[in-house]
Amino acid sequence: MRNLDITTLRSFVAVADQGGVTRAAGFLHLTQSAVSMQLKRLEELLGLELLDRSGRTIALTASGEQLLAYARRMISLNDEVMSKLTDQAYEGEVVLGVPHDIVYPAIPRVLQRFNADFPRVRVQLISSYSLQLKDMFKRGDCDLILTTEATVGQGAETIAELPLRWIGAPGGSAWRKRPIPLALGRRCLFRPQVIAALDAAGIPWELSVETENDRTIEATVSADLAVHAMLEGTEAAHLAQIDSGGVLPELPAHMINLYGGETGRGAVVEALATLVRQNFRLLGGVPLKAVVG
Repeated sequence: MRNLDITTLRSFVAVADQGGVTRAAGFLHLTQSAVSMQLKRLEELLGLELLDRSGRTIALTASGEQLLAYARRMISLNDEVMSKLTDQAYEGEVVLGVPHDIVYPAIPRVLQRFNADFPRVRVQLISSYSLQLKDMFKRGDCDLILTTEATVGQGAETIAELPLRWIGAPGGSAWRKRPIPLALGRRCLFRPQVIAALDAAGIPWELSVETENDRTIEATVSADLAVHAMLEGTEAAHLAQIDSGGVLPELPAHMINLYGGETGRGAVVEALATLVRQNFRLLGGVPLKAVVG
């Protein structure tokens, strides 16, 4: 297996662009003999004549023209890899806070793409309730946070607006029971709206599960022992939106707000904010010109 050398290809491209060995040598800060030697080795490796030296100026042969396009692509890819993996300007840590119930499906895609773009930057993902995340952001403990709120908060940017949906077990019947069994978090912002909607509809309810652990809620709901409420499209695969045929009341929409995404926060934070916006707008359909508080 024969391998092409990037340094040699760089010299070849320089000769093509500069119109000769002398000018290419000056451009590369090499001697003419060094550039000529690199070109000779390249031709010997390929077994082809790449330069037409019969005239007063050097021109590319047909093989040389063909190689030139490949060489440019290889050099560009080499430089991109070196920049991504060795650029010391993008090292460190960025802290991202996200409520438990909207981590999926967008955040894994965000983290995967960000790691590809900034492999030397560690993202510390903090999952908590919106109110706690806002407190952490105010104290400077998070660089970026997402919240689920009924309105856009001061200094926030709404990146998605999603309807709240009744969630149960696939094919489940817990929603038919009266009183309807609920599984809700103690500090869940959706809780007051869920209870108010049921009260307004005259549907009796009871708290079957009241916890701060989302896994407990998921287990109870997936076992068809209670119902829950989540933003549309954020439910796990083992849960399903309930089609009650209008029996259960409609729930209000909520905003997913981004704090800390304004410009001037540094290239790393701004890049992460951009990825967050792009992925959540796939869920929420908020226009590119988002609502800002």
